[in-house]
Amino acid sequence: MRETAPEGRGPVRYGPPVPESGRPVPPELAALLAAAAGRTDPEPPGGGAVLREAAAGYWWRRGLRGHAEDSLAAPGAPALLLALLAAHGGDVLLPRPCPAWWTPQIRLLGRPAYHVPTTAEAGGVPDPYALLETVRRVRAEGGDPRVLLLSVADDPTATVAPPELVRESCEAAVAEGLHVISDETWRDTLHRPRETVVVSPAEMCPDDVTVLADLAGGGLVPASWPCAIARFPPTGAARADRYGDPRARALDVLTALGAVLPAPVAPAVAHALDEPEDVFVPALRAAAAHGRIAAAAHRAVLAAGALARPPQAGRHLYADLGPLRPGLAARGVTDSLELEQYLTARLGRPVPGGHRFGDELGALRVRLDTGPLLGVTPPERAETLAARAPEHLPQTVRALAELTAALDDLAEARPAGQPAAEPPPAQNGARR
Repeated sequence: MRETAPEGRGPVRYGPPVPESGRPVPPELAALLAAAAGRTDPEPPGGGAVLREAAAGYWWRRGLRGHAEDSLAAPGAPALLLALLAAHGGDVLLPRPCPAWWTPQIRLLGRPAYHVPTTAEAGGVPDPYALLETVRRVRAEGGDPRVLLLSVADDPTATVAPPELVRESCEAAVAEGLHVISDETWRDTLHRPRETVVVSPAEMCPDDVTVLADLAGGGLVPASWPCAIARFPPTGAARADRYGDPRARALDVLTALGAVLPAPVAPAVAHALDEPEDVFVPALRAAAAHGRIAAAAHRAVLAAGALARPPQAGRHLYADLGPLRPGLAARGVTDSLELEQYLTARLGRPVPGGHRFGDELGALRVRLDTGPLLGVTPPERAETLAARAPEHLPQTVRALAELTAALDDLAEARPAGQPAAEPPPAQNGARR
């Protein structure tokens, strides 16, 4: 069960970037950054009081009450996750598939990572029965599972876990003594926010969940301004002991790493966390545009005979090209590494394979990002993000046609009589 590098392939030494939003920098944020360019005093580790207060307000508006002393900020999600894992210790459990940047942080700490199957409903949250069985087996082998990583709005599957599944999985984890780290980076990128319910594990198990969000992934700040925030349980029993306080331990790690947010960026990030109209409304419009384009890409995948769960959040979808295996085999593609190389060359843009997300190497799965479908030039991307029906614009139609042609070439080799598409099966042997 322990994560190992596929034989003969070597370890994956770099991961795919977070899917880009394509949005320009909001003018007010750019003005705040420029105004603070002459600031010489450094931002303290974990973020200054103003930034942490803004982070507390961000969580408060999402139903997670807390204060500045319950928050931390860091220059990017990887550094912050590394600090959180170091603060809790022990082995780590995570869903299969999972974000590509999770596992490298676990490896850096020398900790074992154990993947748990997800359900047919959604990715990001492990099947609770498979989770209990994995914990039992790890302990029987002498392991020490202490942390469960999950994401209710998921990368790479672009699904949102139902509240009942989140509750069952988190209650199972807490009952086994695991601390839950919930990555909620994508919760603000819902394609249909009025139709999709997102419930944080911290609402269900308030004393046993730490919440993490990458602001660039959520679309509040540009990717070139890496910033992530974490919210700790305000009343958790561990917080009573200042020597064992997970927040204090995580802050120690950030301090030792020198993982400090650049001082000129801090005022702009704090302003973005307050979610003014000029930042929040364009982010919502961009999420809706990416959602419509993802839905069009999803239809193209199904029409070619491949499988994919309907995307609900984010700027991507996760396609299973297993039904197209004959056409791929004819082109020398037999695993996800070769599939990544083939589609990247064919489409002229990165198409990360499922092996980067912890999936089996033999599974023919890829993440298809919607950013490259917005257009080539900044004006084209801006036009696409502002359109009510972006999938009908010429630049998007051309990009979707390229994707459709690549998939159709593979589908032509499908044996006659094979069905075009089926409901996505449960992942990795999980329950239906």
